[in-house]
Amino acid sequence: WDPMITTLPGLYLVSVGVVKPASWILGWSEHVVCSIGMLRFVNLLFSVGNFYLLYLLFRKVQPRNKASSSIQRILSTLTLAVFPTLYFFNFLYYTEPGSVFFTLFAYLMCLYGNHRTSALLGFCGFMFRQTNIIWAAFCAGQVIAQKFTEAWKTELQKKKEERLPPIKGPFSELRRVLQFLLVYSMSFKNLSMLFLLTWPYILLVFAFFVFVVVNGGIVIGDRSSHEACLHFPQLFYFFSFTLFFSFPHLLSPTKVKTFLSLIWKRRVQFSVIMLVSVFFVWKFTYVHKYLLADNRHYTFYVWKRVFQRHEIVKYLLVPAYMFAGWAIADSLKSKSIFWNLMFFVCLVTSTVPQKLLEFRYFILPYIIYRLNIPLPPISRLVCELACYTVVNFLTFYIFLNKTFQWPNNQDIQRFM
Repeated sequence: WDPMITTLPGLYLVSVGVVKPASWILGWSEHVVCSIGMLRFVNLLFSVGNFYLLYLLFRKVQPRNKASSSIQRILSTLTLAVFPTLYFFNFLYYTEPGSVFFTLFAYLMCLYGNHRTSALLGFCGFMFRQTNIIWAAFCAGQVIAQKFTEAWKTELQKKKEERLPPIKGPFSELRRVLQFLLVYSMSFKNLSMLFLLTWPYILLVFAFFVFVVVNGGIVIGDRSSHEACLHFPQLFYFFSFTLFFSFPHLLSPTKVKTFLSLIWKRRVQFSVIMLVSVFFVWKFTYVHKYLLADNRHYTFYVWKRVFQRHEIVKYLLVPAYMFAGWAIADSLKSKSIFWNLMFFVCLVTSTVPQKLLEFRYFILPYIIYRLNIPLPPISRLVCELACYTVVNFLTFYIFLNKTFQWPNNQDIQRFM
């Protein structure tokens, strides 16, 4: 076991399960069975599975109320299947394709109401990457959010009939929701109902905590380079990442105008958010040694050419982070407030503890986000697909043709 490996052996176990039977049936030699090509082929199988799962998820998540929606679903599936940060690793022996496969499969089974199957698939996802436990918990959150929404609608109807005056003032909606959640959670009947619905996920999360206690932490192998911390700007990096890859849906003159108008109307709230964001950037920005040392990754160049230009740059970007965060929240307004709350909690839990800025950590939250926004018009989907294709082409071209060497190292290095 290589001490630099920090994930559980899910990918290796699946590889044995796929490649060994093939060798017995076809009579291949061990040299062929354990070749780089054959091992990478396992991830190609996962990528085909991911394509099918994405299509099924779009059919399940998105309402079928338009004649063109089937074309939109197919285009959306194709676009997400070639999402650059995931697509590149389909062709290497990385954990990403398998990790996404089992997590999406768990999410699909959750939507179909097969919660025991979903929890089992969530465990498989955990075996690929420990942080996938968060997205297994998100599946439980999906069930809980649905029950909250039903109870919330009943509560609103009751208040409407009783003609009670609404709560006014800053963050009034949030206060109402928190008050409702407090009252709801005080009922033993409600809590027992939620437990009966989500017990497979609760069992899985309990098993995860046992693992953490026995292992002495989440990471196995090299822990010195994977220390947990409160890296709040990771959330801002995710917002920027999502804005970049979903710009046809999130960025337009109308959206910018709406955002500026909203800032003017809610000056107090936005001023508070701005101050808190600046504080987070000031006190909680961490720079991992890999980010500064490894010039084979996009993040190295983003950090060097944007953030290291001047100390003030990271503060000047705060308004852009705020716009990106608002645009993401606005695109999810078709989902219930409780779904958004669950998604945001899982997003924070999966990104904030990571010290290293690494785009691969954003793959799952991005895909779940992209699955749940309303189906965009075909023109925007074509634009998105074209941009993804260009990014993929450039990445593959640089990987294959622009090799280089490090000082005091004879090995050929490749970008990505």
